[in-house]
Amino acid sequence: MNKLLASFLAVFLLALPLAAQAGNVTIKGSDTMVILGQRWAEEYMKKNASTKIQVTGGGSGTGLAALINGTTDIAMSSRPIKDAETEKLRGRFNTTGAEISVAKDGVTFYVHEKNPLSSLTLEQLKGIYLGDITNWKEVGGPDAPIVVYSRENSSGTYVFVKDNLLGGEDYTPNAQTLPGTAAVVNAVSKEKNGIGYGGAAYAKGIKELKIKAGSEEVTPSAENIKSGKYPLSRDLYFYLRGKPTGEVKAFIDFALSPEGQQIVNKVGYFPVK
Repeated sequence: MNKLLASFLAVFLLALPLAAQAGNVTIKGSDTMVILGQRWAEEYMKKNASTKIQVTGGGSGTGLAALINGTTDIAMSSRPIKDAETEKLRGRFNTTGAEISVAKDGVTFYVHEKNPLSSLTLEQLKGIYLGDITNWKEVGGPDAPIVVYSRENSSGTYVFVKDNLLGGEDYTPNAQTLPGTAAVVNAVSKEKNGIGYGGAAYAKGIKELKIKAGSEEVTPSAENIKSGKYPLSRDLYFYLRGKPTGEVKAFIDFALSPEGQQIVNKVGYFPVK
């Protein structure tokens, strides 16, 4: 084999999408969805011993970048794909990809369990995350500085909050950035003046804030999230380069099956079917 042919084959193999490797499925992306993806993978592999499914996080943006680069079969995302990402996918694979809603979630704001507040309005939350409100007494709480926790900008939840709560404005520079929702929950559980946000499935051991709308306080309950009454409800997605086939399709069919959707409930999110 001459050197030119060897170099060509090396480049070709590096560029070959992992989907081409039969029996292996790679899933990457949203940290919000990692636990759910892992539970689906575990149950699927019990029934299909010849299949190996690898699930890793890193954030929605990281997963979608991996999909565009051809290094993952499925990107998990807690936000819709951006137009710029779709264009990159088109440029690389001549496709706009495929979007599949696999679960529902409500972005929930957490405070320390001893914080006397039980609800805030969307405007109050916006003021806190823009840095316009810096003391709990400004929203009816104790006279204490608010310690704000946020996510990295590769996080789909970070983007969702920026787009849907902050109106596209930047977070306060005083927000402490943490690598995952579990880290946010852990930080808030240890900081009595803290506030953070994340998926509903992670809200254990701390207090979930209701969203105050007029005289009503809306909880991030299953009923309110599924109906859309909870104002920060969202879909959780799988993105692919094209229509699913083979092992990838079989896995997605399982995730959307009655058994797969029961796993959604067990993890703490809400089914789409």
